Amino acid sequence: MEKMTKGTRKRQRSGCSSRLSSTVAAADSAHPDETLTESSQKPRRNSSSSNFTATCPPLAPPIAGGFNDPSTADVILRLYIDNSPFEGNPYSIAAADASDQSSQVQIYVHSSALRRAKYFGALLSDRWSNDDFDGSIKSQRLNLSVAPSTGAIHTHLMVIQLLYSDDLSNSIDSVSTALTILPVALKLLFEDCIKQCVRFLEAVPWSEEEEQRILNLIPLLAEDESKELLARVSPANSGSSEEMLHSLIVSAIHNHPNVAAVKAFVAMLLRDFSSRDSAKRVLERAFSNSLKVVKESLEEYSSPEFRGDHNETEAIQRLNLHAALINGKQLLWLVERMIELRVADSAVREWSGQTSFATDLQRAFREDAWRNIVPGLPSVVLKCTCKLANAVAAGTILASWQVRKKLVQDWLPVLIVCKDNASPTLPNHKTMLPSPRSLYVELEEAFLQIISTLPMSEAQELLQQCLSFSTRDSEDCPHLITAFNTCNFQRWDGDRETRINLSFGRVQ
Repeated sequence: MEKMTKGTRKRQRSGCSSRLSSTVAAADSAHPDETLTESSQKPRRNSSSSNFTATCPPLAPPIAGGFNDPSTADVILRLYIDNSPFEGNPYSIAAADASDQSSQVQIYVHSSALRRAKYFGALLSDRWSNDDFDGSIKSQRLNLSVAPSTGAIHTHLMVIQLLYSDDLSNSIDSVSTALTILPVALKLLFEDCIKQCVRFLEAVPWSEEEEQRILNLIPLLAEDESKELLARVSPANSGSSEEMLHSLIVSAIHNHPNVAAVKAFVAMLLRDFSSRDSAKRVLERAFSNSLKVVKESLEEYSSPEFRGDHNETEAIQRLNLHAALINGKQLLWLVERMIELRVADSAVREWSGQTSFATDLQRAFREDAWRNIVPGLPSVVLKCTCKLANAVAAGTILASWQVRKKLVQDWLPVLIVCKDNASPTLPNHKTMLPSPRSLYVELEEAFLQIISTLPMSEAQELLQQCLSFSTRDSEDCPHLITAFNTCNFQRWDGDRETRINLSFGRVQ
């Protein structure tokens, strides 16, 4: 007998992969109400002890000297649905017989194959073996309880068939297959199968549902087995997600050739990012970096270090203006994202404390050089200011009155200079560049709304500087007229007996 077993071992494991796939196909095509008994496949009644309806798929024909070959098998293995909360006795025939016949199946297997699983290896050891004989061949009878779940017996049969396979990689060829058989392989301590399932799962993409199933299985794996799976779902450190998001933002606004599409994608990622605080920190960091580049470029343009000839200095000045414009556009995109996510508090504070930067801009816009080099720079700067000012005026960003005052105080002069110098005229009185009049009016209205929220003395001081918003035609500046007419500053004298209404009236 021993000689025969050794001679047939190779034949036992050959062809298992194709048989496994045929078994899977048979199970998939089986109807939910089909059951299987030991010797025939007549349908039986469902178990009355549980609401679970067991389905035992039809077994494929035996392979000579291999899986389910009764002529050479030395182990009779009975798989049965166990509704008991306690583990069944693997040696007790009565335990298996007590279960409903429709929810069990008997197979003939070989101890040489079963020992690949440590669970069966322990049962088949000399210490645990029994002396149950079946004919002339000494056969051991074992019972394997199966928890009641859909397809549970079929899954166990799949794993037992894999005990005959020398090449598990051909059988484990999908995430679904790996996730289905891995819990059974863990139960039976089938180490080769566990390693192959984990190796396959680590190397292929997962759906969200599959990822959740993997997360549920990870605690059942040893540390060395779960390490690579954990690496895919857990960041190495708490800041790695923020670094990745920051890198995506930098790539979107600076490096990627298809800027518009990538910006739209990154904007979607920011909206859906799990941690709003992380998104805020990343955007604040990118905002500060871009603002720094714009400021340094304008500073170098406004106060150049003259080196070499005039042409070299002019070329450097051009580069500085282009750098300011490019980074200004990125700054505007970042401001829009921060306002969209309602995380622009620090951006407003930082933008409102740019006295030196605003002065450099005024100096640059009073000159003529920028018009032929970066004609869009004033609009970009004012759009950044307008976005933030509108958010403050609307209450989307809650800023202290000191910050609100500084925002108007620093950027109102820039707006005035842009209005006076951004639309030069030709001798025929046609403008060289389209005047961004709607942008000017929008920013003026935002400033006036912010001024109305300031303490009385601060509001009076700033409102007088807004006289430049008026034009020759008073009907062309209704926002300014409304602001003065509605600002009836009420004061009381020392004796609180006289009330003074200061109305600034209509601007001529």
